[in-house]
Amino acid sequence: MNPERNKAIFYLEFPAGDLSKIKAFYQKAFGWTFEDWGPDYISFSDGQMAGGFYKADGLTASAPLVVIWADDLEAMQTEVERAGGNIVKPIFSFPGGHRFHFTDPSGNELSVCSK
Repeated sequence: MNPERNKAIFYLEFPAGDLSKIKAFYQKAFGWTFEDWGPDYISFSDGQMAGGFYKADGLTASAPLVVIWADDLEAMQTEVERAGGNIVKPIFSFPGGHRFHFTDPSGNELSVCSK
């Protein structure tokens, strides 16, 4: 457990229509490095923060997905529910570990992640 990372913003995810174009843009403009995770996902690092872009067709406007780290994912899901959050994707596995998605009282969707 890392108490400095627990409950802190850990990762950002953005939708993207064309992953090759988005990768080329951020490499050229900001020098970010990338790792490919199949045809529908790329992760990035800017040297301080990490995140990813997922393939999403038909975008008109979008919002990033903020990912918060939790040392104890199950306990955090319970805390989110008790605080009034709505679980929209219960705990599931993905290549980096496990996570769940919730909406806050204003309808913003966020995710909580753990290994």
